[in-house]
Amino acid sequence: MTAILGERAAISWRPQRLAVISFFLLAGLAFGSWVARIPDIKHRLRLDDAQLGFALLGSAVGAILAMSAAGWMIGRFGSRHVVVVAAAGVCLMLPVLPFAPSGPMLFVLLLLFGACYGTLDVAMNAQAVMVEERYARPIMSSFHGVFSVGGLLGAALAGLAAGVGLPPGPHLLAIAVALLALGAIAATRLIPAAAEPAGDGPSFAAPTGMLFGLGLIAFCVLVAEGAVADWSAVYLRDSLGLSAAAATTGFTAFSLTMAAGRFAGDGLIERLGPVRVVRYGGALVTLGLGAALLAPSATLTVVGFAFVGAGLAAAFPIVLSAAGRVPGVPAGTALAAVATAGYAGFLVGPPVIGFIAHAAGLRVGLGVVAVLGLAIVLLAGQARGAEGG
Repeated sequence: MTAILGERAAISWRPQRLAVISFFLLAGLAFGSWVARIPDIKHRLRLDDAQLGFALLGSAVGAILAMSAAGWMIGRFGSRHVVVVAAAGVCLMLPVLPFAPSGPMLFVLLLLFGACYGTLDVAMNAQAVMVEERYARPIMSSFHGVFSVGGLLGAALAGLAAGVGLPPGPHLLAIAVALLALGAIAATRLIPAAAEPAGDGPSFAAPTGMLFGLGLIAFCVLVAEGAVADWSAVYLRDSLGLSAAAATTGFTAFSLTMAAGRFAGDGLIERLGPVRVVRYGGALVTLGLGAALLAPSATLTVVGFAFVGAGLAAAFPIVLSAAGRVPGVPAGTALAAVATAGYAGFLVGPPVIGFIAHAAGLRVGLGVVAVLGLAIVLLAGQARGAEGG
């Protein structure tokens, strides 16, 4: 009887789940579309790896600054309003990025884009947490799976656009218009501020104690994810000589296996437990990226990137689930702390890899990710809280 009542309650919240799914899809499409066109913008502006790394740092700074204020904004206005405004900002900034006249101006535009994107990420995850609580069963991994599908679709569409010679400007403008329409429709079904729980406890928590270990895992996982997203196409194009269209296959393969792994994540966690899933995933990251960088052919390199996607797939949703169960810290506050630590890695990691690549080569820069896979293996025990109970 309890299971039947739970299923009926879940059905009643299905429109809200679909609305949140729409914004995860929007975020993935926007990001996948952008990163797949980075090589074109790099070549148009004649940027070297260090200059591109500095420009990409703009999105890192913008996102981290915005995430610091996102918790306050959600508490003041409600996550629904923050999601809507931030998503609109992402869509408005996306088609402007290709028209940056120089590397420094690209930095400034990415600063604004990163601020909108970071705010959207925190707010839509807050909506996802509320929907998951109403379902009374783990569904967080599926939201992040939809984000990965969006990244896959965005990269695939970018590859098609590049293949037919469509410049980044018109391509990203068309994507932005479509995403604005999607967001406008989905916004009406988000959970309103009146239905959000009252904010008990602090509105901000630094990742200390149990949150520190979870924050470290999140940082390592999202450095790796950001590195593949921003640099896989550049590596395949500049180091292995692939065409602009073919260079997108690395991120496409990565996004495909990550999406599949995230949709399978809940079942894997039930069978193996969260600690083993994180630990085995970290090992797969190290093996996959090592193979990608040492492979004698571009095809094997793409396969290596695919293994990295599979290894990272379930780790971040597991970390978020564990953060929500940390004793003595409100779930929303803990989620914001760990997510901010993770996305700091996601946004800071790629520029740092660019600086390493300028000094020692992109193969060495990406090799950092293989080392982070080993760190994930060692830190996996911190995810034990995701077992619940």
